[in-house]
Amino acid sequence: MKEQLEQYIADHIDREPDYLYRLYRATNIHTIHGRMASGHLQGRLLKMLVQMVKPHHILEVGTFSGYSALCMAEGLAQLEEETPQEWADSQVWTFEINDEMEDFTRSWIERSPVAKHVRFIIGDANQEAPRLGVEFDMAFIDGDKRTYVETYETVLGLLKPGGYILADNTLWDGHVTDPSYDHDQQTLGIRRFNDYIQKDHRVEKVILPLRDGLTIIRKLP
Repeated sequence: MKEQLEQYIADHIDREPDYLYRLYRATNIHTIHGRMASGHLQGRLLKMLVQMVKPHHILEVGTFSGYSALCMAEGLAQLEEETPQEWADSQVWTFEINDEMEDFTRSWIERSPVAKHVRFIIGDANQEAPRLGVEFDMAFIDGDKRTYVETYETVLGLLKPGGYILADNTLWDGHVTDPSYDHDQQTLGIRRFNDYIQKDHRVEKVILPLRDGLTIIRKLP
């Protein structure tokens, strides 16, 4: 997408909250892959999807700096404002396998206005999430692209019928259709995932060409 169009979109959607703006800036300054954070447009979409789906429990695989988790928690916090008793205990359970991110990410999550709605866990979600004993209404997959299929199966097994999975980076900067990336393991992981989902009759699915590609998946009852 052209930069001018990206700016036009940013100028015509809800403003990025100041705390998230500062987190995004700090992520780009202090981490190597700052672009991995969801950012303004996707962050507003995540918040709105939470408000639409109305999940009590959200599973996130791949916290990185916490931007997307806080956007989803922001949606939960707004639901709590509308019906306090029903949403007071709603949570985003977010897993990050890279323990080198812990100090940076935990500090930003714990200081955020929506910290009460986030449970940040260092560990492999494929191993640790099933041990929580939680049935999730919604999930956001943004972890290791090489193991997207395995992560998807873990998440689908923990998801309520009718629940939603959001899978990020499913167009992978266009590499999914570029033969020059035929030996790149991250690209191959995304291609395997897209092919796998396309044939999975347990779900409905649609790919949005937003940023790097976002697939919305609904688990059929």
